Amino acid sequence: MKILIGYVPLESSLGIPLLSQNRQFQWFSKPTYVYPMVPASAATLLQRRGHEVLWLDGIAEELTQEAFDRRFLAFRPDVFLLETKTPVVRQTWRKIDHLKGLLPSCRMVLCGDHVTAMPEETLRACRVDFVLRGGDYDFSLDELVAWFAENGLHTAPDHAGATPLPPGFTWRTAEGAVADSGPFCNARHKLTELPEIDRELTCWRLYSRENGNFRRTPGAYTMAARDCWWGKCSFCSWTTLYPEWRTRTPAQLLDEIGRLIEHCGVKEIFDDSGCFPAGAWLREFCEGMVARGYHRKVRLGCNMIPGVLDADLYRAMAKAGFRFVLFGLESAQVETLRRINKCPKAKDIEDSMRLAHEAGLRPHVTCMIGYPWETADDARRTIALTRSLFDRGWIDTLQGTIVIPYPGTPLFRECRENGWLRTEDWDRYDMREPIMKCPVPDEELRKLVRGLYESFLTPRFIVRQLLSIRSWADIAFLGKAGLRVLGHLLDFRSGRETKDGTSRPAS
Repeated sequence: MKILIGYVPLESSLGIPLLSQNRQFQWFSKPTYVYPMVPASAATLLQRRGHEVLWLDGIAEELTQEAFDRRFLAFRPDVFLLETKTPVVRQTWRKIDHLKGLLPSCRMVLCGDHVTAMPEETLRACRVDFVLRGGDYDFSLDELVAWFAENGLHTAPDHAGATPLPPGFTWRTAEGAVADSGPFCNARHKLTELPEIDRELTCWRLYSRENGNFRRTPGAYTMAARDCWWGKCSFCSWTTLYPEWRTRTPAQLLDEIGRLIEHCGVKEIFDDSGCFPAGAWLREFCEGMVARGYHRKVRLGCNMIPGVLDADLYRAMAKAGFRFVLFGLESAQVETLRRINKCPKAKDIEDSMRLAHEAGLRPHVTCMIGYPWETADDARRTIALTRSLFDRGWIDTLQGTIVIPYPGTPLFRECRENGWLRTEDWDRYDMREPIMKCPVPDEELRKLVRGLYESFLTPRFIVRQLLSIRSWADIAFLGKAGLRVLGHLLDFRSGRETKDGTSRPAS
């Protein structure tokens, strides 16, 4: 069977869409491409099964729709798996209808957090054949393709005599009704049984340079776990995809890193598990990095929850080659952390940043503005906290955004119940404007987000960055980082640009 896995081109004056590996969605004004770990795993698994697989990323390859169409028709896939997110789901529907018009025989399979939460909406809005629910796109697509092989590519799952479709799929019956095969269950899938991702098949070089997580290039992504062991934050869209926490073994990740070093010449790796495994798993991994000598050949980055690790584990990470560690600060308000169900340890943000910094790591924090219950003074306290952390040298970078309630999350349900939603125009759920009713006026919210990015512009911080320069690569990295910060500041300027290039108020 011929399987296409990839991303359709998405056109917008707002910039480059960050779809893959993102718990939230953003347009980036500067090209930024993130390696799609789970779709890449799907491509590898199906090729191992003997299928002909093509990887085609219209976004990372910067293809026009016409160029994408030519390659689509030249390959003539039997099945096309593509991923979407809330702010581009409507554009994705139009792309699916367009491609079905070109090749009606192709079975279109759509995945992602938005369609997992609202599969019926998509089936009624476009000619997609199946919605794959849950985040295990690799295991589930493998099951669907095996079902096609047994029952026929164009057999309906509800057809008399068809074998039962595995759980986690929604489709349209011959009568036009929406049917499903039951709730998805990731717990039955073991990550340890997956083959190591074929980086050449999935064009890893497309994603190896234009990425703010990499100080040295080429860089690569790994994923030790799906997804976060806490997994309860009410705003995170991936809690809908991965309700069960699963990991690979430390040895499997170490083997993968060794091959990335040896065969790809990778100099930096970011592990994009929602939270990197801690405890005994982390200690075994760090000891393995040192024992194999990888700590001298590659730098590592990962996501981590504040308050979870002690000084000894931070030191072990630094010794193992970790450089960049991303922490979710979210807010300086303890009550906000409670309301969004953040891990209770996360309130210990200052001690965590101090310990990580003292170990020799470079902490990065994410912050959000625009909670329905927070005042402008509450938001200013978050800015004051980030400024203090920067000034003391305990953090190196940050990302600031407006909090968005994505469909399927507890925060979205809370918004509907309380009448907090200002719109359900999905195009506007891109973190550039408030979607929830908030006591802070829109323009002030934008100023507050800009204040987050400006909070690091202290004399001490700038001097530290200049003193950290050791090579031309450092100069290039700091230059790119500066351009990204400028892009974020422009993202939150007054008003907002529409697709036709005109400006309109955000409200």
